[in-house]
Amino acid sequence: MAKSKRNKTIDFSLEDAPAGVLESIKDEHDNLSQLDSIINQTINGDSFKIMQEIPDNFVDLALIDPPYNINKQYDGMNFKKMTDNDYQEYTQKWINLVKPKLKNNASLYVFADWTTSIVIAPILEKNFVIKNRITWQREKGRGSLSNWKNGMEDVWFLVNDKNDYTFNVDAVKLRRRVIAPYRKNGKAKDWEATASGNFRDTMPSNFWDDISIPYWSMPENTGHPTQKPEKLLAKIILASSNKGDIVFDPFAGAGSSLVTAKKLNRHYVGIEQSRLYTAWGAYRLLKATNDKSIQGYTDGVFWERNTLAAQQAIARKKNAKAKKVDSDKAKSTNAKDGLNDEQNSKKINRNINLF
Repeated sequence: MAKSKRNKTIDFSLEDAPAGVLESIKDEHDNLSQLDSIINQTINGDSFKIMQEIPDNFVDLALIDPPYNINKQYDGMNFKKMTDNDYQEYTQKWINLVKPKLKNNASLYVFADWTTSIVIAPILEKNFVIKNRITWQREKGRGSLSNWKNGMEDVWFLVNDKNDYTFNVDAVKLRRRVIAPYRKNGKAKDWEATASGNFRDTMPSNFWDDISIPYWSMPENTGHPTQKPEKLLAKIILASSNKGDIVFDPFAGAGSSLVTAKKLNRHYVGIEQSRLYTAWGAYRLLKATNDKSIQGYTDGVFWERNTLAAQQAIARKKNAKAKKVDSDKAKSTNAKDGLNDEQNSKKINRNINLF
């Protein structure tokens, strides 16, 4: 069945992979022992094996999105729900492999649903300093006749050293509409009036209700069953890393964290067990070379939902300003060229007159 023209979901088969995609993927047969050989690469293979092959002490920020402790199928591979003790052992196993890869001032973010969070919290606390637990209101989820709908996920913010880590608070402010604008001496106080409405840039909290999961009409959407949105990952990457830093994801899925890192001028290293998901991620990485856009992140700030028109207006204004600058430069260059031509012509005429 043919897709709707608006359906942008990336879900091609390996047989139909676009040119250059499969060739860009590394695996366990490649040399993975040197940082130069894995930087800005996605590696297809078992994370628990691959992490033993890659170098230590290179990661500035780790994004960890392991299978939650629920029954779930990933590209034909089944993850079965474990006992709490077994899942804690599973968590400690990947921590033992991730920890040597981290720099002393590195940060980690670990994703979990609420039931998994309860199980892993003591393991995380034993191995790292817990700075916060972010609640992401993703909204999508199956309803229940006997319980509340599960529409939230946890994101644990962890660091190695409580006194030495990166946190760029000004890079992750949220632009919200001002419902009751307050003025002092007739001037807007802590907000800005625009043609699209009144807005205030607010300090970020640990409750994120401005991010939807990817859906079929979004260019970032793939066939991965638990894909995280680029906007969510962009908040983390901007807050807890700097340009040129290395972002590491050992459960990379369809490459959302790697793509977002690339768009925000960070380096990245990712590992994913499914070759199909790795291919989807590799395709997105190729596209990100020319397309740096992140839905919901415009003008250096994050926007709340249902503000697309305002974001587009700002984008148009910036594009018009950039075109005007280019036009003015071109006019200035042409004027100088014309002046030089006129001066050269006068010099030639004077020389002619000398003879």
